[in-house]
Amino acid sequence: MSDPALTNATTPDKTQTRLSYEAALERVMGLADFERSKSSPGHSAFHLERIGLLMERLGNVHLDTPTVHVAGTKGKGSTSAMVTSMLTAQGYKVGLFTSPHLHRTTERIRVGLEPVSEEGFASLVEQVWPAVEWVGREGPYGAVTTCEMLTAMAFVHFKQIGADFQVMEVGLGGRLDSTNIVMPEVSVITSISLDHVVTLGDTVEKIAYEKAGIIKPGVPVVVAPQTDGVMRVFEEVAEQKKAPLVQVDARVSWRKRHADVDGQSFEVAGLNDKYDLWMPLLGDHQLENAGTAIAAVETLADRFAVSKESIIKGIRDVRWPARLDVLSKDGYVVVVDGAHNPYSMKRLVQAVREYFQFNRVILIFGALGGHSAMGMIGELAELSPLVIAVHSRHPRSASSDIISEVVKEEGLPVVFQSDNVGEGVRRALEMAVEGDLVLGTGSLTVAAEVIEEMRGITPELYPSIRLPSNPGAPTVV
Repeated sequence: MSDPALTNATTPDKTQTRLSYEAALERVMGLADFERSKSSPGHSAFHLERIGLLMERLGNVHLDTPTVHVAGTKGKGSTSAMVTSMLTAQGYKVGLFTSPHLHRTTERIRVGLEPVSEEGFASLVEQVWPAVEWVGREGPYGAVTTCEMLTAMAFVHFKQIGADFQVMEVGLGGRLDSTNIVMPEVSVITSISLDHVVTLGDTVEKIAYEKAGIIKPGVPVVVAPQTDGVMRVFEEVAEQKKAPLVQVDARVSWRKRHADVDGQSFEVAGLNDKYDLWMPLLGDHQLENAGTAIAAVETLADRFAVSKESIIKGIRDVRWPARLDVLSKDGYVVVVDGAHNPYSMKRLVQAVREYFQFNRVILIFGALGGHSAMGMIGELAELSPLVIAVHSRHPRSASSDIISEVVKEEGLPVVFQSDNVGEGVRRALEMAVEGDLVLGTGSLTVAAEVIEEMRGITPELYPSIRLPSNPGAPTVV
């Protein structure tokens, strides 16, 4: 495009950025942030016109890199990481965009599985910011949101580094998510369950319709095992759009051979070949994710070279923390998991029983508003835990008082309560004796803050949250 008002964001800035990481972070996190908002916006808050206009200002670079687009309720992050790891093992340069992050915002934009540097993040903010200001000031759709800016930064970064692929994880839903302006080589939909019901719908079929919004005309879509009603939604949409549908449960199979707290060995019969595999990620759900990721990469392999050896190596090398993550094995075991709905909690309980032997479970539990704390505690009750009720730093985190009430209604004992996850971890470790299992779960933010306490990671704090009101240039709060 020849408009001289366009930013030069598609050209790497050879000069040292003038913006510090802290200042860059303040700009990004000071935009309207639905992810951290205490309210649950309906569909009227989401649309693709604004991110589309922003990408026009940036030269539509999102269309320049072959894309794998991944949506779903559970397993989309792990699946995205597996796809990235396999393509990286083949020698491709792969951009990976995911959300939310655990400890630092830089984790959302990666090359391979390595986050962008703080300097690189600040440079991207500096380059993209003029377009963000222009859209807020001159465009008809209001100010750019935090999620939209981060998405645009990822697209710009992947273009600048000459990525061979970009793996884009959907943040929320699919149809109206800011990533849904790509034209992918393959779309992927992982397991669907009830989540974000206020925004996406109160049945799995309604949620499936939102996820099916990433299906593009003529583009293959790989769909993980689903309930019959959910799969019918995907079949209908794929047929309407003439998108080849790969049903993983019909065409891919897997069998676990051995598993312990260090990882699991298994075999997969994929679309094109059979694979003997090992990976460090635990749980039967990760076998399903691996089967789905392999089917996606095999679908890509129809047009891009990907060897059997690269698939094996990529699965072996994958890393994705806070998912059935063992932090300590000294006398007692400390495990964290980002499960945040009843379905995922049920699978977590099954995995805990399979992988660990324990006398007592000391549960560090907190949840975000709208994420069915009662349903999750109902599943966790099978472990007969002693519960430490906590409140994480996330603005949408339910208070420890509310968590305590929910736990007591389920008939479980609350042995400690705190509005600080770190304090909850310290109390759990004081209580734990040999043979105990300390389990931190209920939200990804709880899992992240347990990891921070255990490993001495300094948390990254953010400015106040703002929601869009009147259209105009974005302001940092």
